[in-house]
Amino acid sequence: MIATLHTQLTTGELKVKDLVDSCLKVLKEKDLNVHSILGEYSAEYIESQVVRAQEMIDSGEVQMMTGIPIIVKDNICVTGEVASAGSRMLEHYVAPYDAHVIEELKRSGAVLIARANMDEFAMGSSTENSAYGVTKNPIDTTRVAGGSSGGSAAAVALGIAPVSLGTDTGGSIRQPASFCGLYGLKPTYGRVSRYGAMAMGSSLDQIGPIATTLEDLKIVYDVIATRDVRDATSLTTEERNAHIPLKKRIGVPKSFVEQDGVDSEVKKNFYESLDKLKNEGYEIVDIEIPYVEKSLAAYYIIMPAEVSSNMGRYDGVRYGLHEAGSTINESFVLSRSKGLGEEVQRRILIGTYVLSSGYYDAYYNKAVALKDLLKREFVKVFETIDAIATPTSPIPAFKIGEKSDPLAMYLADIFTVPANIVGVPAITIPSGKTESGLPLGLQLMGPWTAEENLFTIAKSV
Repeated sequence: MIATLHTQLTTGELKVKDLVDSCLKVLKEKDLNVHSILGEYSAEYIESQVVRAQEMIDSGEVQMMTGIPIIVKDNICVTGEVASAGSRMLEHYVAPYDAHVIEELKRSGAVLIARANMDEFAMGSSTENSAYGVTKNPIDTTRVAGGSSGGSAAAVALGIAPVSLGTDTGGSIRQPASFCGLYGLKPTYGRVSRYGAMAMGSSLDQIGPIATTLEDLKIVYDVIATRDVRDATSLTTEERNAHIPLKKRIGVPKSFVEQDGVDSEVKKNFYESLDKLKNEGYEIVDIEIPYVEKSLAAYYIIMPAEVSSNMGRYDGVRYGLHEAGSTINESFVLSRSKGLGEEVQRRILIGTYVLSSGYYDAYYNKAVALKDLLKREFVKVFETIDAIATPTSPIPAFKIGEKSDPLAMYLADIFTVPANIVGVPAITIPSGKTESGLPLGLQLMGPWTAEENLFTIAKSV
């Protein structure tokens, strides 16, 4: 889609303003019931981007993303625009600077048009935890769009923009992309700078694209995946340029895929997807990753611990919602209890508990030790294969309100969490539909910095 729009823009068949206006028209006409967007960026800001993009095209300085509209998840900072992270705590927060990915998109001439709905502070798997209302799945509005980047996925599925940005801490790009029938990429940890993205779990978070086509996904990824000295975890140039030869071997952790709780239609579709890879000349091999089933337990210790630390800044004093109390402690309590939702409070409490005296060694240290063990297992497995294949989600998009039990919601992350725990790249590919028409996805996890190989394999599917 981007390539076609690029051609139309560079030949003069289409003007940037007309393209952007058409996207905003779709937003106004189609999003009222779905609620994928929390707000358009200011008219002045959009207009300034449109003018600059058209100037780039007219002067011949055009790039692939020049003039292309894009949606941004509401936890990524854009100078002078609201970034609320789906929370009442930051309802009126205006970002004073651009995230690194936004700087790169601006250099390319992309046009940022709106901020997408999300689970509050990215804590959730369904975008039911947004302080501003649920995002519905455009394919079936009785169902969730996934989360926490549900708005980013739903906006693309609605046709508001060809691409969007999300963040992924335990599957928050891949799962909503899968639920909405789209492509989504969680890059290698450190491949895309986290500068300017509101931290949830600092050792797990990554920014990545969601798109309707694989080609569009790669175009956006190529723009944002650049070195950034402001992010201490940003990969070096040498690490980025590492070449990993393709072996045409895909590993399947069969015991992991065959576990209880995985929907029968998901399993059937998964094995049909493997047959497609076989037909393209890939060898499918059974693999064992002994501790991979423990990754979800480790994730729900490490992530809340980091949430507990990162959320300390939202105290109602320095910025954000402030509720005055008779004492300073009462002000803290009122500001946080009124400004933060139930799921955010739950994760802060869990994280504070596992980091507390007497429990730090029993929980947090063990989870970190398991993370290191899993990394070693993945290193060993990737010596002989190109990618690990699993379903993206154990279930199709579920009904809104169906998973009121937090534990049931957490279990929906079983296949996506391992990539974040060990920091490898992972992609979700639309792989078919259920009998009732709900989209399903195939997930591929590759070795560190092997995004190019994942794109190659995904193209074969």
